[in-house]
Amino acid sequence: MARWTFQGHGGEIAARSWPVPRARYVAVLCHGYGEHIGRYERVAATLNDHGAAVYGHDHVGHGESAGERVLIADFEPVVENLHLLVKQAIEQNPDLPVVLIGHSMGGMIAARYAQEHADELAAVVLSGPVLGRWDVVGELLAQDPIPPTPIDPATLSRDPAVGSAYAEDPLVWHGDFRRPTLQAISEMLTTINAAGSVGELPLLYLHGEADELVPIGPSLEGLEAIRGPRTESRTYPGLRHEIFNETTKDEVLADVTAFVDRVLAAAPGSAVPELADAPTE
Repeated sequence: MARWTFQGHGGEIAARSWPVPRARYVAVLCHGYGEHIGRYERVAATLNDHGAAVYGHDHVGHGESAGERVLIADFEPVVENLHLLVKQAIEQNPDLPVVLIGHSMGGMIAARYAQEHADELAAVVLSGPVLGRWDVVGELLAQDPIPPTPIDPATLSRDPAVGSAYAEDPLVWHGDFRRPTLQAISEMLTTINAAGSVGELPLLYLHGEADELVPIGPSLEGLEAIRGPRTESRTYPGLRHEIFNETTKDEVLADVTAFVDRVLAAAPGSAVPELADAPTE
């Protein structure tokens, strides 16, 4: 795993990559609100085993990146920070297809990215994405001052170890929502709904049916606004918000890699892809 920084909106952006020999595609991870890309080590390892060179970064105001904590007044520059990372990944892996994987707020960012930069992507995967509407945003904006809003670790996964690690992680934000961030989320959802379909870009939507943090109903409504002819969806009974950290995470990640295999196999001139060699230490 390699670490570096690049100059983005709001200052220095902390990035990571997990390379493999003879990668067959690039996977770019886009994390959610209040967390950081370091929480995706296991996801990156699974994708490495599947033949992906993996990239990710901490959003402005998150993790090890610059900026006031969890303060995002406009998400369009955050999308452009992601664009800078994708361009670096493409430069380092020329001619390889790129799959964008976004979780929660990162799913919202990835959806907007797919609307604006679909030509750079082979596919996009959305995990428990903030789409359509997020009712808690309107409820909190209606209050002055905004009440305490720390995320309950128990809403993340049925695995108590996930919640404990989250609660003890010093790079995770454990404080309250910022009003400008809530307003920016609301505005971005309006923008995504208005911009419409991702067109022919293959999209896989995944969501836990017991997600209390980003309820599935409004998110599925948002999916209909961006759905294209190659959009697929799967929901998981009993799973909470972080489906990549759930007790059945292997099943969920297998759905992701199977989707990627279908996309790569369907690409013009492609044969059924073979797995890359296992990554070396």
